[in-house]
Order: sequence, then C-alpha cells, then structure tokens
Amino acid sequence: MNLDEGGVGAALAAVTWDAAGLVPVVAQDATSGDVLTLAYANALALRRTLESGEAHYWSRSRAELWHKGATSGNVQRVREVRVDCDGDALLYRVDPAGPACHTGERSCFFRAPGDEARVPVEGPVDAAGIGAVMGLLQRVVDERLATLPEGSYVAKLHRRGVGYVAQKVVEEAGETVVAALQGQDEELLGEAADLLFHLTVLLRERGHDLDAVARVLAGRHRSA
Repeated sequence: MNLDEGGVGAALAAVTWDAAGLVPVVAQDATSGDVLTLAYANALALRRTLESGEAHYWSRSRAELWHKGATSGNVQRVREVRVDCDGDALLYRVDPAGPACHTGERSCFFRAPGDEARVPVEGPVDAAGIGAVMGLLQRVVDERLATLPEGSYVAKLHRRGVGYVAQKVVEEAGETVVAALQGQDEELLGEAADLLFHLTVLLRERGHDLDAVARVLAGRHRSA
C-alpha cells in the first residue's frame, strides 16, 4: 500500500462522498474472498489506510477515527483498495490478523435474520464459561442499543418500549416453565436461552446490566 502523496490524492479524488463526508467500505478477505464487514470511511480514514497499509474506518457511533485492531490486535492489512463503478463505495481487500466482528466471529455476517438471540462464542462453551458467554451477550445488546441498526431485533424491542420487552420476558418465562413441566429438555434449554436474552434487554432498558444482578447475587451469597 503506502502510496505517495500523488497516489493518495488521486484515490481521494476518485471517491464520491455522501452528505456526511463518508463512503461505505466492504472489507473482504483477500485470500478466501469472504466478506468480513461493512463499515464507513471518511477522507482521513482512507488516507490513513493508504499511507499505513492497515484498515482505518470512521466510527459513526463514536464519531471518531477507528484503526481496526488498534486495541484488540485484530488488524486488517490492506493489499488493495478498489472503488466501485460509481465511486460511491470502496472495497478493502485485506489479510485479517483475527476476527473482524466485535463478537469474536471471523465475519460480521455470521447469522441469518432472526438469529439475534444466538450469541456467538469462540471455542467450546464449556471452555468459555457462563461468565464469558453472558458478558458477550451483554456487549452485543449494548452495541445494538447504542447504534440501533436496521434489521436488529434488539432495536425492534427498544422501539416497542419497555412494556413490550417486559411482556416478552413473561412470555419466555412461561414457555420455559411449560417445557420443564412437559419434560422437553431441548425446548427447555432453548426457551431458557431466550429468557436470559430478553431479560438482558429488559435490564438495559431500565438502565441496569448483568453485572448489577451479579452483585446482588454475590451479596446474597455472602449473607447466606
């Protein structure tokens, strides 16, 4: 990468920026061809990408430059930057050093519509432990509530309001109990997972999180 100033200037001039000065960027694994993520870049992010050879984006939720992997180590080394025929989208062909998705998944496109409650975990759940799984669930819910992306089930729950979320908790609790009483173990586990998911959203809607619940449990354990 590492283009000279003339090359960087030509690349910047080839892009049609939107009203916010941004352009969508698709990151693609240069070896496998897999699509890893969809993000956005402004002129500074593209310049830093071209100059450093590592993917930089613009975080719309934090309103700041984002060097992919700066804290996690999961950098994306950019082999090539391409612009589409209209100049209003970019393609970064990259060599990823780790997962592209903040959930730990290799690609952000790991689920089908309706799979929101299926929280991905790297490695066996037994090895990860319940704490790691619930922590990951909390982070996913927090990110969805912070960004409210289109198509997100968490965003849909939020828009319906706390009363609707509470109703879903009651519904999932009832289905969990029914599955237990009927001896349907597979359904029991699935309904229990749905219950924990909706309860996590409900807590967040009221300004609390799973750590607050854990502190209450810890206090009860000490006084038992």
